[in-house]
Order: sequence, then structure tokens, then C-alpha cells
Amino acid sequence: MRFSHIVLENWRNFGRVDIALQNRAFLVGPNASGKSNFLDVFRFLRDLAISGGGLQRAVADRGGVPRIRSLAARRYSSVVVEVTLQEREEPSWRYRIAFAQDKQRRPVVKDETVWRNGRLILERPIDEDRQDQARLRQTFLEQTIANQEFRDVADFFASIRYYHIVPQLVRDPERSPAVKGDPYGGDFLEQIARTDGRTRASRLHRILAALRVAVPQLSALKLDRDTRGTPHMYGNYEHWRPKGAWQTEADFSDGTLRLLGLLWGLLDGTGPLLLEEPELSLHPEIVRQIPQLMIRVQRRLGRTARQVLLSTHSSDLLQDEGIAADEVLLVIPSAEGSRIQVGAADKEIRRLLESGLTPAEVVIPLTRPRDVGQLSLF
Repeated sequence: MRFSHIVLENWRNFGRVDIALQNRAFLVGPNASGKSNFLDVFRFLRDLAISGGGLQRAVADRGGVPRIRSLAARRYSSVVVEVTLQEREEPSWRYRIAFAQDKQRRPVVKDETVWRNGRLILERPIDEDRQDQARLRQTFLEQTIANQEFRDVADFFASIRYYHIVPQLVRDPERSPAVKGDPYGGDFLEQIARTDGRTRASRLHRILAALRVAVPQLSALKLDRDTRGTPHMYGNYEHWRPKGAWQTEADFSDGTLRLLGLLWGLLDGTGPLLLEEPELSLHPEIVRQIPQLMIRVQRRLGRTARQVLLSTHSSDLLQDEGIAADEVLLVIPSAEGSRIQVGAADKEIRRLLESGLTPAEVVIPLTRPRDVGQLSLF
């Protein structure tokens, strides 16, 4: 299953978004235009569905409804998120939530609607909601008793993963064992350690083959726990000694850790994968291979491959001629809120890409800040 369409109203930077999504999406735009906030809407859906989450927690973690609602929104307008989910080649589910806040500044559901194969199976508020307004402080999505008819949607949302590995957190010797599911890497090695042994060994074997291209002296990779039970990643580096030398993640470069995180993320799970600027700390020639690496993994895994949505500023990453026009999402800021233009929907972008130019040559100039040369005068 994957996201095939999304509609947003008054979400963060965006007044309105209504776009189709492919199995890969490359989100490109100026700084502060809303790329991270667009990815966050998928994290929001995940936070609604996971154990310990729900509407109140998801909104509170983002600073409340006023922080989520777009600054360009008109007064009293609700925040709307509507997504279409596709299985195989046909849309199968559509989920819509609209929320605002009550007089006590608590998030409340204004509309929660679910369709399956075009058939309406839920439309809130229902009569019980109108009789007891407190019920509107929760979505049916987060309630196992209430979401039985569309639990596939809740499970799919819960499978979404966001990775933005911060190498310093992975290396931190005092990282807390209580941290779970940290997208920034606080428990990244623990996530690997918790994976079934055979699956972990298979993935690390494949990851090593890729890492050896980027880190030529790396000859082996393994994960083990120390005497305190803390997991560590060990790499064997070849040098003049016959058996080389083993080093832990504390000695790995930023680029090695970030590439390790990217490769693990592509292999770990089947739900959508959200990536922010995966090019950070990597050599430009490695960055150029990321789109093809993604597509090869998706083809190898077939129906279990993850949908990948990523933001980038990298011309090197967008040099790949295999990136299709409908995979490029251009974020365009304006006084009425940012909007997203799908490359295939813009005749000029589509024409230039079809003529043989790369997305980097076509799209990056459109995101360049006006008068950027003035920075040199600082």
C-alpha cells in the first residue's frame, strides 16, 4: 500500500495542496518554504495511529492547533488532511480528518471520513458525537474498538517511518536506553539490535557491500552488545596489519553513519519512508547514486518495497535522468501560503525534462533565492 494522493488545507506553510504522489517523491524548494512541514503531515498521521499517540498528543507535540494552522488561513478555518491510499494499481482507501480547537484550546474533530473503494464507511460527527462533545477530542482512527472496519488504514499509518540520522546522537555513549523510535538516531543501534538475528545479518551483509564502495577500507560490519548491554556497531578497517582493526560507531565518520542509516531505512519495513536531505555529509558522487539505489531496492523488494518521500537541496542528487517529472514536487512560497507544483503538471518543466535535461538543471534554478549574490556582501 502507498499514498497516491494528498489534499491539505491550512496545514503549516500551506493554504491548499492537492497533488498526486508516486512511489518516489523528490521535494525541492527554497529554505523555509515548507518541505519539512510537508513531510510532517505524514508523521502526524502516524502519530494519530500509533500506540500512545492520538489526536491530543499529536497536536500537543506540534505546539497546538494555532501552531499547525497556516498563517495564511482565514479566521476559524479548520486544518484538513485527506489522503488516498492505493493497493497495487487501484485506489482502495481514502481518509479525511479536519480539526480545530474548542474554547479550552483543545483539539477537536470537525470531520472524520473514511471511504473504501469509493464506498462511504464512516462520516463524523455521528449522533453520539453530537450528544457527547467530549468524544470529538479523539479520532476513531486511534481507537481499536472504533476502527475495526478500517484498521488497515491505521496499521498503514503506524508503519510510516521518518529518518534524519544525527551522527552525534548515534555516537553518544550516554544515549538513553529508554528512548524508542527516535528518528534522529538516539536508539538507531538499538533498533538494529532488536531486529531478528537472521534478518539483521542479511541486511548488514547487503549494507556492507554498498558501504565498501563509499568506504574502501571497510571489510566487515557487525553489531554486538557491550558488558552493559549497550549495542555498538563494529567495522573492520583494512591496513598494514593482517587482521585490520575493529572500530565502533564512535570512530565512524558522519557520512558513514548517515549512509548506514539511509540503507537500513530502505530495508527496514514496508511502510512509507520519509527522508530529509539524505545528501548531508556524503561525497557528491555517492549522492548522485541515491535515486538509483532507491529504485533498485524498490524493484528487488517488489510489492513489499517502501514508498520514499524525501526533501533535498542537492543538485547532485537531482542529476539522475531517471527521475520522472511526476516524481518532482516543487514547493513555491507566496503570501497566501506555499503551494506544491508537480513537475509533470507544469508544461515547461515537463518539456525540459523530456528534452533530456536533468531535474537539477530544470528545478534547482527555480528554487534559487532572489538576489542570492547579495550574501557575498555580508
